[in-house]
Amino acid sequence: MNVSKRKRPPEIKDWTKDDVREWLISEIKVNPIYAGTFFDEDVCGEYLVDFTKREILDLDIKHGPAVKITFHLQQWKDLSKPEWQYPAYVHSWSKEQVSQWLLQHVKLYEKSARSLLDEDVSGDCLVCFEKQDFKDLDIKQGPAVKILAELRRLKDKPEPVLQPVTAAPSEEEAKEPRVQAGPSVSQPDAQTTLQTSLQPVTERTTQERTMASFETQTLHVQITPGTRKTPPQNPSMRTTAEASGTGCFPSMIYNALNELVENEMKEFCFHLKVYTSSKYKPIPHSKLQSVAQTDIASLLCQNYTSDAPRVTVDILRKMNKNKTASDLEKAAGPLSSDDLVSKVILPAESDQGEKLKNLLTCGGNTLDNYNKFVVVLNKSCPDQVQQLNFLTKLKLFCVLDFDPKSVCPGGVCHSYREMRVANLHSLSQYQGNTEVVIKNLNLHKQTSWVFCNGRNDLEDTSHQELDYKTWLKRSYKDLVQLITFICKPEVLCHGEFLIIFLLLSPVETEKDLLFETYRCFYTNMSEKNIVTLCESKSIFPKWKKLIHEKCDTDIDPFSINELSLSEINGTVLALGPLSQSTVKLLPSSDSSFIVLKQRDEDLMTALEVLCVNQCENIHDETSEQFRQFKLKQEEEFYRGGRVKWWNFYFCDKDTERPFIKRDKYENVKRMIRTRLKDPQNTCVLLTLFHQPGCGATTLITHVMWDLRKEFRCAVLKDNKVSKEEVAQQVIKLIQLENEKPCTVLLLVDDSKETDNTFELVNFIQKNMFYMNMDSIHPCKVIILNCVRSHSPKEQYREHSLTHCQYLTASLTQQEQQDFEKKLKELEETHIKPENFYSFMLMKSNFDPSYTRGLASNTLESFDISTKEAKLFAFIALLNKYVADSEISLSLCEDFLGSKVIQWHEDSVINRMVPFSNLLIIERVEDWGGYKGVRILHNQIAAACLEELEKRYELKVGDITTEILHCDLFYSSGVVKNRLMVFIQQMLIERQRKKDGEREPFSPLVKQIHNQQGRQAVQDIFVKASSRFEASASIPQALARYLYIKEQDFLEALKWAERAKNINENPYTFDTIAQVYKSNLKHNMDRDKQEKTHSPEDLDANLKIALNAIATFKKAQELAKTFDAEEEPEDLDYPRKSYNVYGYVGVVEITFLVFDVLGRLPFFQENRDPMCKMYLKSFLEGNIPITSVHMESNEINERHVKIIRENEHFLLSLKHEVKEMFKILQDYLTYFKVNDSDSKDRWTIYAHFKKFVTLFCTEPEQVRKEQQSNPQLALKMMIEQRRLLLEKKNADTFSGILRHLETSVKEMEEITLAYAYLHKHKQLSNKMQATKVTTNYILSNIVLYLSNPNSKHVQSYKALSDLLQNNLQVVGLRSNFPDPYYTALLLFWPDPSDNTTDIQTYVTAIRHSSRKHLSTYFKSRSTVGHLFLTKGSGLNRLASKFQLDKNFKKIPRNSLAQLWRSGDIFKEKSIKDQLLRVRGTIEEGEVYAKYGKQKIHVRPALIPGTRSGFSTEKVSFFLGFAINGPLAYDIKNEN
Repeated sequence: MNVSKRKRPPEIKDWTKDDVREWLISEIKVNPIYAGTFFDEDVCGEYLVDFTKREILDLDIKHGPAVKITFHLQQWKDLSKPEWQYPAYVHSWSKEQVSQWLLQHVKLYEKSARSLLDEDVSGDCLVCFEKQDFKDLDIKQGPAVKILAELRRLKDKPEPVLQPVTAAPSEEEAKEPRVQAGPSVSQPDAQTTLQTSLQPVTERTTQERTMASFETQTLHVQITPGTRKTPPQNPSMRTTAEASGTGCFPSMIYNALNELVENEMKEFCFHLKVYTSSKYKPIPHSKLQSVAQTDIASLLCQNYTSDAPRVTVDILRKMNKNKTASDLEKAAGPLSSDDLVSKVILPAESDQGEKLKNLLTCGGNTLDNYNKFVVVLNKSCPDQVQQLNFLTKLKLFCVLDFDPKSVCPGGVCHSYREMRVANLHSLSQYQGNTEVVIKNLNLHKQTSWVFCNGRNDLEDTSHQELDYKTWLKRSYKDLVQLITFICKPEVLCHGEFLIIFLLLSPVETEKDLLFETYRCFYTNMSEKNIVTLCESKSIFPKWKKLIHEKCDTDIDPFSINELSLSEINGTVLALGPLSQSTVKLLPSSDSSFIVLKQRDEDLMTALEVLCVNQCENIHDETSEQFRQFKLKQEEEFYRGGRVKWWNFYFCDKDTERPFIKRDKYENVKRMIRTRLKDPQNTCVLLTLFHQPGCGATTLITHVMWDLRKEFRCAVLKDNKVSKEEVAQQVIKLIQLENEKPCTVLLLVDDSKETDNTFELVNFIQKNMFYMNMDSIHPCKVIILNCVRSHSPKEQYREHSLTHCQYLTASLTQQEQQDFEKKLKELEETHIKPENFYSFMLMKSNFDPSYTRGLASNTLESFDISTKEAKLFAFIALLNKYVADSEISLSLCEDFLGSKVIQWHEDSVINRMVPFSNLLIIERVEDWGGYKGVRILHNQIAAACLEELEKRYELKVGDITTEILHCDLFYSSGVVKNRLMVFIQQMLIERQRKKDGEREPFSPLVKQIHNQQGRQAVQDIFVKASSRFEASASIPQALARYLYIKEQDFLEALKWAERAKNINENPYTFDTIAQVYKSNLKHNMDRDKQEKTHSPEDLDANLKIALNAIATFKKAQELAKTFDAEEEPEDLDYPRKSYNVYGYVGVVEITFLVFDVLGRLPFFQENRDPMCKMYLKSFLEGNIPITSVHMESNEINERHVKIIRENEHFLLSLKHEVKEMFKILQDYLTYFKVNDSDSKDRWTIYAHFKKFVTLFCTEPEQVRKEQQSNPQLALKMMIEQRRLLLEKKNADTFSGILRHLETSVKEMEEITLAYAYLHKHKQLSNKMQATKVTTNYILSNIVLYLSNPNSKHVQSYKALSDLLQNNLQVVGLRSNFPDPYYTALLLFWPDPSDNTTDIQTYVTAIRHSSRKHLSTYFKSRSTVGHLFLTKGSGLNRLASKFQLDKNFKKIPRNSLAQLWRSGDIFKEKSIKDQLLRVRGTIEEGEVYAKYGKQKIHVRPALIPGTRSGFSTEKVSFFLGFAINGPLAYDIKNEN
């Protein structure tokens, strides 16, 4: 529509949105599309004046135009005209010319130049830029200042000549006939023509073209050692070079090789034969054997084209011809990764099948070049689906599907899910925290199939298909967020994934969802990583035209449009690494095999399954390519790489060169077979304790390889997966394709602790039980658990010797002979196997002198001022102090600046000469997968650090400071995040000592302290805290260092408070409290040595104690709501609950206060025995401090004043500590405890003895007073009994249960004391009376179990009547579970009883225990102290202590494991004694059945019930816990 042009108002605020659009197009010269965006968003003049650059960028307008608009808008608002400082020709530069100027004249890094190019920064935009605008594009201040300075200098210089860059041929040029020979001297080549059309400012002279043409001619002569001749012309090679785009490479390579003498040429040819580090196929052996040495340069360029210089440089560096390599590298010039990709995939291809291979493999033969693929597809028809099987072969990250019918039968998704696993997602599910999204959607592990416009199988309105306009409003934003998410480097590493647009139906207009998707990807990444596959040739032109018009790019070089879907399908399926016909086999019952389907393997995301036919039928094993592959795999392993199944396969095929069998190989194998015969356990844990780097993982995998035909073998490859999920996947592997389950060997590699693996054992046992596999023999899971240890032999001795082995860094005589033999074998197949340093280290029997010599030779020219040396030091530091650490390859490239001249991953290794011989690049599967660089062996890394300190005085503290100083390592991105984890780990992760306790500091901090002292440690932690601002562990660790090592409590408190401010959790408050506790102990030790007890010291100590107790209480209070699983991963404290550490801390501080008071002159027991009584009476509140007998002097008066000021606090301590003892007694009695709890138990018992000594006394004066005053006798007798119970730790319900293992005499004393209190309970209040009665009943039961014939035991009937009356008083809503527990013990029905309503008390005990003990339920399971037997009356109960008497000959640790696994209930003596109760499982809940009565019970050892909510008859043994009855050893009775 034509609209008459009207004049714009002079004031911006009066402009209409039409005026705004017209101003942008006519005056500012922005793209009409951008102007249209302002129009569509209703931006009139009134709104425009408030726009900043940020708001303009939010309109999806690129940075260059946004800066230009912002600049001119400000000029308009200021009513001023810009005064340009730059020449006029700069304004006319295109964005490509700006990029050329930046690269060629400013010498800007390509990454920064590419950033400006991608953001449409043309000349008229560049002149508007200020320094901040560059910084907003992540261009640092240095380059930004340089660009602006160079721009200003242009006005004093002639117009710069912009040299051309390689570009793809235009569409018109592609139609022209190909030139078969190289260009003549007088005619410009096609490339020059294109460059001239792109850059009118730049023209090549005839002389320049002549020189270029001459340089592309390759010449050769016969080489005579020691001579160099001018190479004559070789027209045939010139043609080859021109065709392949190698330019003057043959001449350069020839000149480089001409410097080699005859023997060096032979070595070069040898390396060339085995060279595999290129995307191109190796040169065939036959050609290398027949070619003359003089033609090597020609052959290299013919075979490797643009990759030839890099191949030559790589080999020259391997030969240590570093100067020659460097000269060639400089002569070849910078080749970016984009140039290489374009040379592989851009040339016009008449063979579209070959082009498709190149696009998907980057010029190779396998799909391994890309780590992941993202596929975008539109609507399909059923006929097409059968030709899309190739999707199942791709390593799909996600599929963006715009076909709502795809999930239905006949759809692409439905077809894919028949063979592979795909999780069905919507666009909105990709929002939120990146790591959470990856975890929740199972990304990287299983394909995510994203329905971008509805799903026909779901009926709700949110999944309906939308028209374009509605979709744009509702879903477009979600699509943008999803694509932005995919393109994040922490999700998919740049350059390691490919986007495939699969057009199965036409795209007619730009108002198509598929086109919107392309545009989104185009704005987020390079178009060279986006490939289009068209269903037919007819739909391609429209698609191409749309993208060319709207995105200003030609997609023809990256598109396939002449192949049918059938041809595309066949071509992709034929690509490596696996042919489609190869099947994976697993062992099955009766020596048979089953096929492991790809879909089943997809479901086992945490497991790497080892097949019977692993490695078979993957390559043509007669080919030269396979021979080179074999040599490379062997070299990587023997240099120090992780062992692969291939290494065992090669040795199996060559029986004369077997894999070395370690001395413990047969022991481990025998241990597996022995446990297999044991019918007791369904899941067995076998542990191999080993020193790091001694070959333990290789040993276990070797055993698994040799047993793969007998057992189903798997490796746990992802330790972050929940143990419950791993157990489910193991059960799936057991049952796969077979009615009769099979035994599984599972390798859990390098776990730090065995506790987590025990958890896995329990979950597997649970699943096997509820799948009814526990009765099938020999169905087992054998877990091979590799545990790193610095003292493996000691740990082996501490554990069950039948379940463990150990491996140290020491070889037997036979092993040393085997390594000598293997070296001779390697000498026959490899050049210089003595450079396989990890192998040679083991061969030397881990001789430290070997690594010292190696480090000394390698670091001879070490210069820390160079980037290469710094990077090597960083890697060495990480590899010594953090297991399985590395620095990602891409991060190394960034650090070295290698991405400007990036040929291949080996470029980093080449840059790292002479340290590169100690480095290896390996693929890391964590975090979605990436390549990492590490040192070959941790002992080599340690030796390098020692050499750096010895020779260059470079200490680990200095290197740590350097690594913390490097800004690059601390920005966002997956690989940087992982490095940051390693750095934190290095600083704060503490090792376990032999006694199970953790060291106070990390090994690195300990070393820095020993070498450089406090200041270095503190400086490093201060710097680290600024790097990891969100980590509370760094300031926590510094606080711990300061108060333990330096006794600087004020500074320690400051850092502990900082940790608390970052994250308020039980651990940060506990650190503060520990500072106070250490300060108090330090003060008391000092006072003891100095023998001074000044009032000032008393005042300071009481204030410290007051703060410590308050902080411990706060920590314990937070523990009630703290959920460690929901907290971010922290390396400084274990991921278990805080338990009762706060309560223990309160007890410790309380007794320190008692000790402080006990040292005062008037409370010192050694001065006067009555002083102790004064202290007791004062603390009980019986006498004021002013009534305590003391000398009258100034010091005592000041002491008294301070005590009176703190009197409230001091008088609360006895009651406080008594309450703490009660809580801790309940916890340690009712719940399962771990090793740290056991340590707390001894701490509590030690302090309880002190409590008894201080408070539970009966002096002679009290007895006399009792006799002289009969009226007080009764109360005194009651108090005496209470003191006795308190002294015996039996004044609580849980305390009495602890006496199940005590002597009969002591238990009789306790029972008599309760009998007396019960007799006189009328003198107590109602609550106290019911408590006494409940405890009296329990004490009788415990005494009966200790001695049924004791005369002090009441009869079953008497106790039952007493309990019945007590329950009437208590009711069913008591806050304490104690009375209901006694009800379960006495009123549990007999098998024939159908009248007792025991369920009432089961419900009551559940309610009260949740209320009373809820804090601990989330982290601990309750234990049963008493069990139901076949007897009657009190004789129907048995304690765990009584049951243990049947196993006196079994070691304590082994007996504990029997209880932990539940196998104790399979023992005959237990089954003969206990009563098996009948019941059912209904709706997942367990019930005991007595007639019509159903009693709810809880599974004890194995949580959960059989899946599927199947109703089954079961039987089980019954135990009684504080939260109700427990079912043990549940058996299916059907």
